[in-house]
Amino acid sequence: MAFFRRTPAVKRRPDGDFDLTLDADRRDVLVSLLRQLDELLDTEPDHPNLKRLRPPAYLDDDEADAAYQLLAGEELRESRKQSIDAVMASLGRDQLSEGDLWAWVQALNGVRLVVGTRLDISEDERGPMFRRVRDPEDRPLWAVYDFTTELQHDVVEALSGSVS
Repeated sequence: MAFFRRTPAVKRRPDGDFDLTLDADRRDVLVSLLRQLDELLDTEPDHPNLKRLRPPAYLDDDEADAAYQLLAGEELRESRKQSIDAVMASLGRDQLSEGDLWAWVQALNGVRLVVGTRLDISEDERGPMFRRVRDPEDRPLWAVYDFTTELQHDVVEALSGSVS
């Protein structure tokens, strides 16, 4: 039996940089997703879908956690927005640096965390396939989750791998 083998969206080059082989349609999808996340961070920083972007620092002390969120929350949000800006700036290029890819990791992770929150994915679930069967109306969100997961996998593999 033959298995489908896809071409990774990111490949390490001999000079240490990386080739981005993401097609124009997927780049457009990523632009749209990142714009939506950026807008949500700007307009509704306390939106429930963003809760996984600001995890609690103190699980058993609500006061201490509120103080932490007050101090670190803006810094975390700005860091996320900077990574989104970096990815948006790099999407027009076919060659990326390691620094570019680290911004991709953070931005893609942000999208995945928000979509995962919307899908109510948690570690105690029986697995994503179970949820897909149970909630077919969530298929578009699952498509976004799968796309960003696959892309993030390619980026991490390129960062940790050798020359293709």
